[in-house]
Amino acid sequence: MDERENRDTVEQAIALLDKQDWDGLGELFADDFVLNWPQSGEMVRGKQNCVTIFRNYPGGTPTMELKQVRVAGDLAVAEATFQYPDGTYNGVMIFELRDGKITGETDYFAQPFEAPEWRAQWVEKS
Repeated sequence: MDERENRDTVEQAIALLDKQDWDGLGELFADDFVLNWPQSGEMVRGKQNCVTIFRNYPGGTPTMELKQVRVAGDLAVAEATFQYPDGTYNGVMIFELRDGKITGETDYFAQPFEAPEWRAQWVEKS
């Protein structure tokens, strides 16, 4: 697949996740899909296990706003803002693709924080 098709697949996956369309999302995953959550030390093997976790997420999965997707070959990186019941989180999702399917995803999440004043003279607000 080319980079445009990989971008479309990732953007479609994020839209389906946001709509909580689990069956549609599962169609985009390869059978050997692996999801990694390094912050909690968890790995989910197989698209069915992943979809089952999403389907059973307490209170439903968060809503999200996609900020950008960057693609290089069969690797895509997406940035998004997630709204959970306990607040806003910024997230980075790293996707691996093969033959039009998502084979792997690694997610990182963090809550926003105020920038320290000591470095204000060298930075600009984004």
